Amino acid sequence: MPPMSRERESLVKEQLEKLNDPESGLALLRDNNRFYRKILGAIELPLSSLDPLLSLPFTTKNDLVQDQLAHPPYGTNLTYPEADYTRIHATSGTTGTRLKVLDTKQSWGWFVGCWEKIYRAIGIGAEDRVFVAFGFGPFIGFWAGFEAAQRLGALVIPAGGMTSVQRLDWLLESRASVLLSTPTYALRLADVARETGVDLAASSVRTTLHAGEPGASIPSTKKRIEAAFGARAWDHAGMTEAGAWGYECPAGEGLHPLETDFVTEVLEPGGEKRVAEGSLGELVLTNLGRWATPVIRYRTGDLVRLRSVPSPCACGSPFLCFPGGVLGRVDDMIQVRGVNVYPGAVEAIVREEPAVIEYQVEVFRVREMWEMRVQIELATEGVAQVVRSRLARRFESRLGIRTEVVLAAPQSLPRFELKARRFQIIP
Repeated sequence: MPPMSRERESLVKEQLEKLNDPESGLALLRDNNRFYRKILGAIELPLSSLDPLLSLPFTTKNDLVQDQLAHPPYGTNLTYPEADYTRIHATSGTTGTRLKVLDTKQSWGWFVGCWEKIYRAIGIGAEDRVFVAFGFGPFIGFWAGFEAAQRLGALVIPAGGMTSVQRLDWLLESRASVLLSTPTYALRLADVARETGVDLAASSVRTTLHAGEPGASIPSTKKRIEAAFGARAWDHAGMTEAGAWGYECPAGEGLHPLETDFVTEVLEPGGEKRVAEGSLGELVLTNLGRWATPVIRYRTGDLVRLRSVPSPCACGSPFLCFPGGVLGRVDDMIQVRGVNVYPGAVEAIVREEPAVIEYQVEVFRVREMWEMRVQIELATEGVAQVVRSRLARRFESRLGIRTEVVLAAPQSLPRFELKARRFQIIP
């Protein structure tokens, strides 16, 4: 490995200081957190390097879910008495059992603080009017983004409990300068604007910030959002269990993990070895501040491509960099005719067609082989055959699979406010 730069040395020193803080670090967890007590008993504290931490067992979502099932309702990953916790959020539950995550005032403050750092990194500040297109349910979504914008002194505009038409009217009426939403929902608002004759690009929105799914790092999706809003679209990454961990590099190099608040590893998917420079790997995170409900060496399931930054990035950051952002999930990959296919690769192709306003993917078995069919809705009549033929050629040339592309009736495909679920496996 290349020698560590001074910037990276300083960063590791800061991480060790947080891990070794006797009032809010690993020693606190060893004494008070039943879930991590046994695991942390195997290492000597304080740490003189990160190596002992990086030899600890991994934590997975299933570990946390099973712990809550065994110790209902909240499990044993609580460092303080239950009465000290003031917030509860939960994973969406779309891929399995809902995981509940509690926060104290302090740990929630850390989560919100990560969002503040992300806002500052991409140029959002007190002068902005931040529109939060989010339903404000138990899914953590943009809750912390809402509060972080308030901390910055921005005017924060709630947009929960509204239809898309109502949200669009409220966005324009409030003269918002920043939109927070999933990439899918930003395109849904653009579709509603098209249907109602609204020129979104002429609105006050100058910045859009997206999370919940990887679309904002897919060039074709990002381009469509920016064209629709006449604004710069930014990617952001986070999760209920770990926190708000990454933001898009202002210099366009990729996604930076917020390493002042997370120890970051990129390992072989499902394995233990570090991946080489330029390789695809699974992101593993240890948060440094959410001591009330921590995760240590948490296997996120997110796939990223590692590019280290031996000296500060062009944007000035010493953090690692993941070109293309989150490229998919370990459990999202499917095999079609023996070819590994990720949802992001399909979206990148579909979003190149401006006439496609929504799509759905069906994967089904024919004899012993899995096949793929893509349904598309079009905004423009009379181009169906051309678009279908073009997409079929791209799927075959780029993914190496023959794909049936079919036209769906207008407004027949699902619309999504939060995470889109466009892939359907038909047994």
